[in-house]
Amino acid sequence: MGWLILFLFIAAALGGLWLLRVRGPMLIASAAALLIGASGYALQGRPGLEGSPASRAQGAETVPLAEARHAFFERFSGAEGWLVMAEALERRGRTEDSAALLQNAVRTRPGDQQLWIGLGNALVAHSKGLTPPAELAFRRAAALNPAHPAPPFFYGLARARSGDREGALLIWRNLLRSMPADAGARPLVEAGIAALDPASAQAATGK
Repeated sequence: MGWLILFLFIAAALGGLWLLRVRGPMLIASAAALLIGASGYALQGRPGLEGSPASRAQGAETVPLAEARHAFFERFSGAEGWLVMAEALERRGRTEDSAALLQNAVRTRPGDQQLWIGLGNALVAHSKGLTPPAELAFRRAAALNPAHPAPPFFYGLARARSGDREGALLIWRNLLRSMPADAGARPLVEAGIAALDPASAQAATGK
């Protein structure tokens, strides 16, 4: 059953890209990423294992991961296929398989910042909190492009998902101060701060 769902998911993802008029090299690259992801899952995943609903860590719903990812990165990047598959596995409660898939992905593409962030997120979901391996994944992501705002944002989100509200707020407030006023992802950071500290957000708007 696990394999059937996997291949149906790949077919649906490619169909969606076709409907969005993704053609040529971009469609080929997306298909390749999905197939590589399936290969990694075949090697490291356990599709015959029954999934169970994953319990939610405190703060896990602060910001949806896919929405946040698309605020910082292109929707049709080389990492997208891997990340979509990993998030689908996580939604089914298969957090171990999700993390294994992304571990294989970063071995294949060690210079992809987005995949390292995805691995950090997957490890947090699997362990229901921030762990040393997840910390390492976020550090690797930051080292690839220290000026990019995505690693500190997702590291703050990982702290929020782990129940460390104050740690997340500190990271996000520092990030917000460093972002240009017209940065595309700035509203997302502001929304995350408001979700964790509603009283502060109301005071800032004068409500």
